[in-house]
Amino acid sequence: MGAMTLANLESLVGCFVLAFLAWAAGGFRRPLPWRTVLGAGALLVVLGAAVFLLPPTRALLVAVNDSVIAVLDAGNAGARFLFGPLALNQGEATARGEPSVGFVLAAQVLPAVIFFSALMALLYHLRLIQPLVRVFGRIFHKTMGLSGAEALSGSANIWVGVESALVVRPYLERMTASELLMVLTCGMCTVASTTLAIYVTFLKMPFPQIAGHLISASVIAIPAGALMSKLILPETGRPETAGILPALEEAERERNSLAALAAGAWDGLKLAAGIATLLIAVLGLVGLADLFLGKLTAPFAAGLGGPLSLSRILGWPFLPVAWLLGLPSADVGVAARILGERAVLGEVIAYRHLADLALERAVSERTMLILSYALCGFAHLASVGIFVGGTAALAPSRRSDLAALGFKAFVAATLATLLTGAVAGVFYHGQPGALGL
Repeated sequence: MGAMTLANLESLVGCFVLAFLAWAAGGFRRPLPWRTVLGAGALLVVLGAAVFLLPPTRALLVAVNDSVIAVLDAGNAGARFLFGPLALNQGEATARGEPSVGFVLAAQVLPAVIFFSALMALLYHLRLIQPLVRVFGRIFHKTMGLSGAEALSGSANIWVGVESALVVRPYLERMTASELLMVLTCGMCTVASTTLAIYVTFLKMPFPQIAGHLISASVIAIPAGALMSKLILPETGRPETAGILPALEEAERERNSLAALAAGAWDGLKLAAGIATLLIAVLGLVGLADLFLGKLTAPFAAGLGGPLSLSRILGWPFLPVAWLLGLPSADVGVAARILGERAVLGEVIAYRHLADLALERAVSERTMLILSYALCGFAHLASVGIFVGGTAALAPSRRSDLAALGFKAFVAATLATLLTGAVAGVFYHGQPGALGL
């Protein structure tokens, strides 16, 4: 490992400050859950060192990254058949010589969601995902002292989204409040494998190793989420699955592989349509807000450093925490804006903004890497309703309890994703090839 720089030390200090903020957000509850705190801290150190310092692990992540990119490129065949040059990457051409028209999100990114959703549904049907959920669940259970249901739910979030609560559906009705907060937090501080395809597509040009880092971010986020949720609301009861790792509960399986593939593709289509609809509505409202703010503050623009915009306003609360990540001082302002956008507008818009800045080389490589980790989660306001509502549908009697925990889960998940970015900042010191450039 290279010598620790001031930036690495800032990230390290940031890790402790973020944990303190979680404890403060919970009202300094005692007794502190020391087993979870120490176990999660140890996991964060081990995972961070493995990703950034150990050559075998780094080589494995490179191989995984290249495989994900290759699968996405191969899976783009259907989009190219339907959309022709609209689905081509910059510089590519069809067999007839028709050149790419440039980046078109609807034709190049959303089809990847449909394909990846179908692929994951097929892998789940073939029972290739379930053993991985069990392995990671056992690791989380043993190292952090979580209940078996918490550990399985956290592990499932590495691979799927809000449906991860299905794996512990029989226990939701009888979970303690601390367990429910852990389930919600881990859902919101990670991203689903289907949406991961979007971020990879956005960033694979300026950040060739993005897929491997996003996968590692999804794993690191689980101990980060466990740490934050237990500092905010420590366990004081006796969970039903304390000391045991229960069997996985599965949704009803499709009759065959083709049916699973079709069902996954249909789910992906609904997800892609939902993302497209949300982007049209949200970005339209952002444009309207920027127009209003620009007109309102035009007379004072010189004193404000330019007309106000929604992204500037959203970034103000995140200026202190952006500094805690150990970013170059020149990038703290723009990083705060992107983090603010994720919290209110969603991670898709934030990742697209980061990709634009990366393509323009407007931020440093360190900032690009740390933000790619810190943005890797559904920690935004809309997801509070999605995860509370989705989990409440599985446990209707706990609806009021889940609703009461919704904002706490949002705070815990936001701090967990920031902690994930800070961990990356601790261990990244400019290693050659870490970004694939």
